[in-house]
Amino acid sequence: MRSIATSRWVAAVLTLSLLTLACAGDDGDAITAADCSVDQTDGDLNIFNWAEYIDPDLLDAFAAEYGVKVTIDVYDSNEAMQPIISAGNSGYDLIVPSDYMVAILIAGEDIQPLNRDAIPNAANISSDFENLIYDPEGEYSVPYQWGTTGIAVDTAVVGTDFPRSWSIIFDPSVADAHSGRISLLNDPRETLGAALKYLGYSLNSTDEGELEEAKNLVTEARGRIAAFDTDQADELLTTGETVIAHGYSGDMFTQFLETDDPSRYVYFVPEEGGTRWIDNMAIPHDSPNPCTAHTFINWILDGDNGAALSNYNYYSTPNEAALDGLDEELLDFVNDPNVIPGGVGSLEEIQDTGDFEINFTDAFIEAVG
Repeated sequence: MRSIATSRWVAAVLTLSLLTLACAGDDGDAITAADCSVDQTDGDLNIFNWAEYIDPDLLDAFAAEYGVKVTIDVYDSNEAMQPIISAGNSGYDLIVPSDYMVAILIAGEDIQPLNRDAIPNAANISSDFENLIYDPEGEYSVPYQWGTTGIAVDTAVVGTDFPRSWSIIFDPSVADAHSGRISLLNDPRETLGAALKYLGYSLNSTDEGELEEAKNLVTEARGRIAAFDTDQADELLTTGETVIAHGYSGDMFTQFLETDDPSRYVYFVPEEGGTRWIDNMAIPHDSPNPCTAHTFINWILDGDNGAALSNYNYYSTPNEAALDGLDEELLDFVNDPNVIPGGVGSLEEIQDTGDFEINFTDAFIEAVG
């Protein structure tokens, strides 16, 4: 889901982001919440979202109900989306940034405060998604979907007697048996985060020594890695090019279901822990149609619509009102304790580490060669 196309490109984007943040808000005008009422529209809706993250039929239903046109453009990483929104005049009314990126967008005054009175269905959000570190008061964002990052395995090749641990990628005594048939995400924070968790550290570590250890671990694993790939990690697994794949929960599970024998594949977050990510709905600071955006947020937080969203992309919902409408297969997957053997306490959300972010990027460039 959240991918970073090339490491060197990311380094440039991060530099641009810092420049953008430094320039934000120079006009001195405070950004205030739009004066909108429930179900009000003020124009068509232009969405900037991750690819294949919402059912087109849902967008058609919203358009028909409110008499507006809905258009959607897609991005493949937070880092690709952020400079476009920060630059202004993007024309977008709604974006779907991930946890840490919300904090960056707030700091840059790139998203506007929400008018909560126009979003009564926000009451459907589970209490588990309150007081989030990136937007503690929920002033700027509303959770959209959430999931985890872990490992998927082809049991027809690997078998079922393997450790539910990052060791199947990073420990040569375990991983060498499948050398050349393992993939890691092409993402500095996720892949170095996996190495940090295996080493017993936080994936948000800002300790240079710990990051150096993680970099060395990825470097040592490089000879066993078939690809550092985010966009096709799930497909590489089910076509047999890999047998162990680092990837996102919903991507993997959806891909399993498209095979002749979904039971052949297993997804889990290693016992040492991994990433829980939360994607959110937010409104750019210069949205042309902020009231339509508020109305869409409220509409997607309806229980039936929230269930339809998850039943399409097979990611977990933060919407309690949607739970009763989820497909049985999705519920079984989400509630399976074997998916998170280390328990929810082993999960961390990626946080913006400020100036230290460039260290992750540089370490990843060195590790992947």
